[in-house]
Amino acid sequence: MKNILVPIESHSSINSVLATALLLGKRFGSYLEGMPLGPDLPDLVAFDMPVSWTMADQNTWKELADDAHQHFETHMTENAVPAHVEGTRGLSFGFTGDRSFGDSQVASYARIFDITVLGRPGAERGDPRMATAEACLFESGRSVIFAPPVAPTVVGETIVIAWNQSMESARATACAMPLLRQAKKVFILTIEAHNVEGPAAEQLAQMLITHGIPVEVVHKLGQKRPAGLAYLEDCMALGGDMMIKGAYTQSRLRQMIFGGATSHILSKAKVPVLMST
Repeated sequence: MKNILVPIESHSSINSVLATALLLGKRFGSYLEGMPLGPDLPDLVAFDMPVSWTMADQNTWKELADDAHQHFETHMTENAVPAHVEGTRGLSFGFTGDRSFGDSQVASYARIFDITVLGRPGAERGDPRMATAEACLFESGRSVIFAPPVAPTVVGETIVIAWNQSMESARATACAMPLLRQAKKVFILTIEAHNVEGPAAEQLAQMLITHGIPVEVVHKLGQKRPAGLAYLEDCMALGGDMMIKGAYTQSRLRQMIFGGATSHILSKAKVPVLMST
């Protein structure tokens, strides 16, 4: 994870996003690139944007980008992260864009990065937006790490893989291999009532062992708990400081109507969660 994209928007979890990205950057000696993020035009129209205030107001979008740039650069310099110099390697930062980019534009740009760090979406005004999360999950082709509202102090020391045997869980695990190789503890957690057809946890464990990753398999019963709640409760009980989870094993529409593990974890997780579709 040598290249990390950090979209910057003024929301309630932005300091946690920056802290999470920096912890990852220090662990891997990464290049951290900030990018100003703003709502797409359809999102603004949906909120009955006044006619007098339009997307054509370039000064407004430039001010948002300038604020994002200053916030990002201040955090990096206060933590002694050097500005990136072309041709050099190691922990460094840079910033791209002199105007705010929409969700789809950020998701498109994320395709050339190893990982993107976002804030965990919330329902309150000022929380990170679900539109950004879903754009990056479905349009970037890359995994996303969602930072919790409260900034973590460690990331990736004890990792819990939420394994439901699905394609999405397999992809998330593959994307997380750099983190898994450096973790002190790795648990493969299965909630038996919520598995789909696929390889068992023990089979995944054998694959990870061939990569030199010692793992422990933990089987739990559903105990009439919804899947998302069960994964989060058991992750915390195992002392996990990070979860690996496939996103939207059920359809997104079904989860919007009936709820599901991804929706619950995206709204309630207290540790960083790496997700992939």
